[in-house]
Amino acid sequence: MLLDGAGIPGTESVCSHGVAWYTHRLGGALLGRLSREDGRDLAAILAAAIDEIAADHRGTCDITNPSSPQATVVIVRAHRGRLDYLLLADSFLVLDQVSRGPQVITDEREVTTRRLCSASLDGVPMGTPEYDRIRESCVEALRARRNQPGGYWIAKDDPHAAEEAVTGSRPLHDLDSVALLSNGASRIVSPYGLTDWPGVLELLDANGPADIIRRVRQAEARTAGGPDARVPDDATVAHCTHLPRVEVGEPDARRI
Repeated sequence: MLLDGAGIPGTESVCSHGVAWYTHRLGGALLGRLSREDGRDLAAILAAAIDEIAADHRGTCDITNPSSPQATVVIVRAHRGRLDYLLLADSFLVLDQVSRGPQVITDEREVTTRRLCSASLDGVPMGTPEYDRIRESCVEALRARRNQPGGYWIAKDDPHAAEEAVTGSRPLHDLDSVALLSNGASRIVSPYGLTDWPGVLELLDANGPADIIRRVRQAEARTAGGPDARVPDDATVAHCTHLPRVEVGEPDARRI
């Protein structure tokens, strides 16, 4: 499981708890439900967890405000010989397939919505009052599309967002490994172009997740102050290399 917290700096008046609190609490609620190993639908598990954390601070915080704490979610679960997965918002899941190249899965709706909202900035000189005015309107437009039809979805206060998650399932024997990356870590592929997705798996096999993050930080430092500079983002990678092939107490379907 990988959660990437998101929030707007300086919004303590909206929620006194903050993004870290929200992300930790949501992660704990998810782990508690997943540990039951009852095979419950992942979207239903996420919905229940979102609802639980919303109830924890609904009475003290303005949780419906677009700037209240939220998080992207990636969940993978081995159950009955299959890998079930769920993605909500812009993190990445890379399935290292046994007989084919990697399958990369992400929820593209936030990126698409952001691109649409930012189109009015094309050709406007940076650093000008006009640029700042249009950019602020773009930010407001993006917030207005959060957890709305035609926009994008993220774990926040509305459990119905879980119904919009990208979900699927694959036989475990089709996979060698699984990698989960936050969007900050995925920068190694785009926009920095330091490697491709097969290369990401090779780097993980050779040097582990820390090497991915190190290369991203180096690229961010090299471009700092330039036209392609990006604000450093949280970068997290989880690499699952020992996938169970058979659930305890169940026959191996490949031997039947």
